[in-house]
Formats: sequence, structure tokens, C-alpha cells
Amino acid sequence: MSGWSRVPELLASHVLLAAAALLLGLAVSLPLSVWAARNRHVARLALGFASLVQTIPALALLALFYPVLLAVSTLVGGGVPALGFLPSLLALGLYALLPILRNGVAGLTGIDPAVREAADGVGMTAAQKLWIIEAPLAAPVLMAGIRTAAVWTIGAATLSTTVGYPSLGDLIFAGLQTQDWALVTTGCIAAAALALIADGLLGLIERGIKLRRRALAWLGVALLLGGTGAALAPKLMPQRPVVTIGAKNFSEQYILARLIGRHLEAAGYRVRYREGLGSAVIFRALAAGDVDVYVDYAGTLWTNEMKRRDVPDPARMVAEIGHWTAREHGVGLIGTLGFENAYAVAVRSADAQRLGLKTLDDLARASPRMVLGTDLEFLERPEWAAVRDAYSLRFAATRAFSPTFMYRAIESGAADAISAFSSDGRIAAQKLVVLADPRHAIPSYDALLLVSPKRAKDPRFIAALKPLVGRISVEAMRAANYSVDRDHDKRTPDQAAVWLDARLR
Repeated sequence: MSGWSRVPELLASHVLLAAAALLLGLAVSLPLSVWAARNRHVARLALGFASLVQTIPALALLALFYPVLLAVSTLVGGGVPALGFLPSLLALGLYALLPILRNGVAGLTGIDPAVREAADGVGMTAAQKLWIIEAPLAAPVLMAGIRTAAVWTIGAATLSTTVGYPSLGDLIFAGLQTQDWALVTTGCIAAAALALIADGLLGLIERGIKLRRRALAWLGVALLLGGTGAALAPKLMPQRPVVTIGAKNFSEQYILARLIGRHLEAAGYRVRYREGLGSAVIFRALAAGDVDVYVDYAGTLWTNEMKRRDVPDPARMVAEIGHWTAREHGVGLIGTLGFENAYAVAVRSADAQRLGLKTLDDLARASPRMVLGTDLEFLERPEWAAVRDAYSLRFAATRAFSPTFMYRAIESGAADAISAFSSDGRIAAQKLVVLADPRHAIPSYDALLLVSPKRAKDPRFIAALKPLVGRISVEAMRAANYSVDRDHDKRTPDQAAVWLDARLR
């Protein structure tokens, strides 16, 4: 599916989230602005809190709501979604507070005291004075804050992809990971256009209020509501049942998601994709039923979810993971796909030869003079702690990159060693040397096909995916991955999935 063909559906989700977050921000900010304008202590606390929120990066704020909502859901016995729309709404609603609140307070406190005295002189009540005098005078300043909040919210909504809510950020994140710059450009243009249109229509309302031309203000309101309705049209149309396929944030996951989608579509299912999800987020989404199927890796579930630190043989590990996922979460393990995508520390071949690097024991001697580049998760994962401690690795510096740029970092010299992926075709293409792990600190990472509790009880669904079990060799997966990741004659994940599927038949 091309980038532009996905825009209407993703735009509808993006508009729904941004509009809901802006309305939430207004619902909180407007009464708080009135209270703060009348009480200096309230103003100090409210503006201080709103300013503090702005210092937290939007991505971090989204992530922080996940454990909070998960704890609330556990406390009340379930029913509170920790992923998707709700955490995105709350985070972006908080982000909208500051500009609306600050401009609302400024507009109300900037009114000439003589005007208020005149209102008091004619016997107006506090409510009458607010609605008839203060609100119209403060409205132009307030509208400027609402315009700023709208642009901020629309921009930040692209990050909702990381917590499982679809947005125009899906295109941007997928394009960055697969180096499909047309996809990145499509997502950026669509998000920027949406922000500019929203700002223009809100500006029209602001101008109508400032010039006291009601027709102009109402025209802006009508166009804004009409545009919102048009953008939401795909969500308002009757929807057929759809299967959600999850994917993490690297090329292999995008390819496997499309491969799964081909098999489900052939079985008569309608599919959609939730991509760019982190390891912890995607498994929880599957357990909650927000995702129906995805591919994870044995070592990831073993260390991150099961909190196991022992390293058994692969067959025993897979069997224990299957029992645990079914017992604790109702998640079904259909089987292994036939290849392993393990973490592996890799160095440039020239450095391996010059420094005599063959194993991680050898790397330990040279590590104080080297920079380690990793993906965005590795340094926070138990696997890194296990490897670091087993071999006493002490690098001069560590730097985290998105997977795509991690390989570029070692190629350019920005990193001397990387936490590579064993099924990645760029290892051979860049002539990297994978260092042996004689102490077996890194567990196996067999690719596992997992389904949600609901789908685990669906024989037709399971039957559609069974042909994938044990059929994908590591050589085929490397070739498919490299066809997407290489700089020339690139394939899209869809094209790579078609090629890989043909190898299975």
C-alpha cells in the first residue's frame, strides 16, 4: 500500500485525536484561566504546572502514561486501556494547556480596570460581567493561544504511533526505519498541511472576533467543523471487522507484518497495521486484544516479560514461553517461523583484524577505547546488563540510534561496535564481523508467531497462519531485510513480503 493511499484512514485517526485533545485542553484551561485571573496564587500554581509539562518531551509524556494507566487498570480490576487512544489523549491534552491558559489569563488580566468599574456601576453580576464584558475583550488574545495549542497538538500527535494509536506518524516512523524518504515526506506534508489548515481556520475565527464581524467568525467555525467532519469521514462510514497486525520499529518487522497480512487476506480477513511499537508496548497490546497478531523473539519475551536470567537451550525456552504466555495472558504461540534474530555485537572487519577481535572476551580488552552504538532499546534491556557484566565490557561511550542509523554510524566511524541483529543483511553487506559469545550471555531469539487471546480460539485464523511456521530460513530473511535496507534498487516492505512469500510456496 502506497503512502498516499493510507493518508485518508490515518488522517481521520489523527484529526480525531488532535481535536479531542484540544477540546480536553479547552475544557480544563478555560475555567482555570478565569480562576487564575482572579487569584494570583492559583495563577502561579496553574501556569507553573503547565510550564513544567512543556519541559517534558512529548514522546516521554506519552510513554509515562502507559505505566500510570496500567496501574490504574490493575487497581480497578481492568477495563482501563493503557495503550492507544486514552494515553495519547491525556498526554496531548496536557500539552495543549499552557498556550491556552497563558493567553486566557493574559487576556483577562489585560482588560482596563475602568471597564470593570463601569460594569460594576450598572449593577452587573460576576457572571454577567464575564460573559458580556470580559470574555469578548479577552477572546482575541485567547484565540491566539488556541491557535498555538492546535498546531502543537497536531504536530505532537504524530508520536502517538509509539503507544499504539494510528496517526500520520505511522508513515513517518515506517519511512525512517526503511529509509523510504517518500513515505517520510508524505507523512510530514500531510501533518504540516493539517496544521496549516487548522491554524488558518482558527485565524479566520480570531479575525472575526477581533473586528467584531460575527459572520466572519461563524464562517470560520462552519469551515472548521466541516473540514473536521470531512477528515473523519472514513471513521464515520460502516466498518467491516478488521484484524490488527502489530509490528515493532525495524524493517524485518514491517516485512513480516505484510507477510502475515497476505496470508490473512487470502483467508478472507480484512487487515490493518499498527507499526513502530516498542517491545513492552506491543506485547501488552496483544494481551489486551488491541493487536491480534505479531512476531516477537524468544529472548525478548524471556528477559523483558518473564524476567528470566537463565539461558536454557532454545527448544526448552520456546516451550516455556508458550506455557507462560497462555497461562498468564491467554496469548497463543502458534510456533517458530524457522529463523533466529539474535542480538550480536559486530565490529568492522578491519578493526577485528587489527585488534585481534574474535570473541566478546577479546572485545573487553579493547572496549575502553571504543564507542558502542546500539538500537534505541538495547542499553535499557536485561540482555545488555548480562553481556556487560559477563565480559566486563567498559566502553568509552555508548550511543543509541534508530536501527537504520545504527548501521550508518558504524559505517561512518561514529561507532566502533554495534548491537547488530543476526538476521540483518547489512552485516554481510558492510563486511562486519560478529563476535562470538563463548559465555552464552545472550539467549536465543527464535522468531515466534503470537496471537491475541481472542484469536487463539479462532481455528480459521490459526489455520491461515500455520503455513508460516518453520518455513522462513535465516538466509531468506536476511535477503528480504537487505532488499529493504540497501541504498539502491530498494524494495518496499510490501514487495519484500511478496518475494519472501514466493519462497515459501
